[in-house]
Amino acid sequence: MTHAIRIHQTGGPEVLSWDEVEAGSPAPGQARIRHTAIGLNFIDTYHRTGLYPLPLPAVLGSEGAGVVLEVGAGVTEVKAGDRIAYAGPVGAYAEERLVAADRLVPLPDDVDDRVAAAALLKGMTAQYLLRRTHRVEPGESILLHSAAGGVGLIAAQWARSLGATVIGTVSTDAKAVLAREAGCDHVVVTSRESFVDRVREITGGAGVRVVYDAVGKETFDGSLDCLAPLGLMVSFGNASGPVPPVPPLVLSQKGSLFLTRPTLMHYTARREDLLAVAADLFSVLRAGLVKVRIDATYPLRDAAAAHAALEARRTTGSTVLVP
Repeated sequence: MTHAIRIHQTGGPEVLSWDEVEAGSPAPGQARIRHTAIGLNFIDTYHRTGLYPLPLPAVLGSEGAGVVLEVGAGVTEVKAGDRIAYAGPVGAYAEERLVAADRLVPLPDDVDDRVAAAALLKGMTAQYLLRRTHRVEPGESILLHSAAGGVGLIAAQWARSLGATVIGTVSTDAKAVLAREAGCDHVVVTSRESFVDRVREITGGAGVRVVYDAVGKETFDGSLDCLAPLGLMVSFGNASGPVPPVPPLVLSQKGSLFLTRPTLMHYTARREDLLAVAADLFSVLRAGLVKVRIDATYPLRDAAAAHAALEARRTTGSTVLVP
């Protein structure tokens, strides 16, 4: 037997339960892995609250690193003893688990397990946002909300390395320091400044080409007002709650804007895409263009405390759970 954090009902952090579970043997196409590190992500809270429903009882978590213990029939992607990481298949809050082998990414020798668990989902998210959803080019101005968060700190560094002018928003002065260190050219502290006014001031009224918004309800309307005509609104999270329905006519009135709600799952659905996105992330980590901050580590069984800190916006950088 092994242990996992499960929910038997949706709700606050108090519904997270440390349960004894059976990992089982891998079926054809599966691998059984032992986690060495597990990443904490805001999507975990969406699953816990029921915003993104899961069949119950459910093991939470979408990101982890570890070692392959055994593989099922027909598996060629990995073998027992391989160091691996993954991002996407729910069920990471466990000491051991079964996972589809074609979702596992082999870890290079020079990438630490905790860095992989902290960076794979967030880093691959940054990759598809900056290189595929909108391909950031030198000289562009972009708006990045939650610039001191897990995705934000990676995306700010990466966008700066691409030659973009990065305008980041944060909620406190302490987070502003982190955002500047990550490469934001301009930082807006939203607890005392209007990010719409500041973006217009910084861009001389022109607006930005793209907004990357993981905050959701609180920032959505203002984000549209920050865009230049024909600009792209990338809504990729709901930290403040889901965005209400948007009449398409609003996009026309504000400058023939584009709106997308992307997910990593769709950008990495094919294994060749998954490996390519991960390889791009590993390359910028190796080159030192992106450095991963792990600002908090919790024992896996204390996941409730980690969730509470994340939802209270007391976290910066990445948080790792250790089995």
